[in-house]
Amino acid sequence: MKLKDCMFKIWVLLSGAAIILITIGVFLYLLYKGFGVITWEFIFGSPKGIPLGTEGGIFPAIAGSLFSGILSGLLGGILGLCTAVYLVFYCENETIKSYVLQSLQCLAGIPSVVVGLFGYSFLIVGLGINKSLLSASITLTIMIIPFITIRIKKALEETSKDQFIGSLSLGIPKGYTIVRLVIPNAFKYIMTSLGLGTVFAMGATAPVMFTGAVIMSGVPSRLTDPFMSLPYHLYILVNEGLSAEMAYGTAFVLIVIVLLINLICHFIGNLEDM
Repeated sequence: MKLKDCMFKIWVLLSGAAIILITIGVFLYLLYKGFGVITWEFIFGSPKGIPLGTEGGIFPAIAGSLFSGILSGLLGGILGLCTAVYLVFYCENETIKSYVLQSLQCLAGIPSVVVGLFGYSFLIVGLGINKSLLSASITLTIMIIPFITIRIKKALEETSKDQFIGSLSLGIPKGYTIVRLVIPNAFKYIMTSLGLGTVFAMGATAPVMFTGAVIMSGVPSRLTDPFMSLPYHLYILVNEGLSAEMAYGTAFVLIVIVLLINLICHFIGNLEDM
């Protein structure tokens, strides 16, 4: 038994070490391959050159990715939080709860390219909305809703269910308990879920390619403007064979932004514990 426990611990430690090494390895590899192009001009400039993107910078793509990711994260977070609260604290019919969870699981399994085609068919062809930040954000929201909802639901069940029951037993209204007790106690995990959902949306290529991203555009000033996206810009650079070094530099900037957003969400979530 002791030998099995020892082997299991070694396997767990090796698995954790492998994940850390892979993450650091990807980060360092992209930095090594794209270090030559990472300058202030690259980060804050606009694409230039012929073909377009072989010179200049990627700032419009950074801004477009941030806007679409944050907007879809906020929309998905609101819908996901409301759905999770309903499933955990209000839904008493197990059949309805089962149908909602199965729908979320099915939606989570739909490939992003199919979500992108749906967004294009429904929003752009059906409703006549132009390719824009709005249509892309709505499509990304559809993609990340199950991702956020399932994680928030689990957080609410694990951190606040006993306190919720205790509060109700004291005669405190359910809505007041959820707003004042449940959500603050699970705030850290809610912010983590929102951060993961936001970066998940920022890294998606197919949905924005069909619904809002273009090869060249300025920083969007309205929701109805098309925009550039880091994943789509990276796809164009690699697919067209324009500049491998620019592609590696773009990929490195993307993962740095992903890391920063996660750290910011963790920091905001931890403010409740201070």
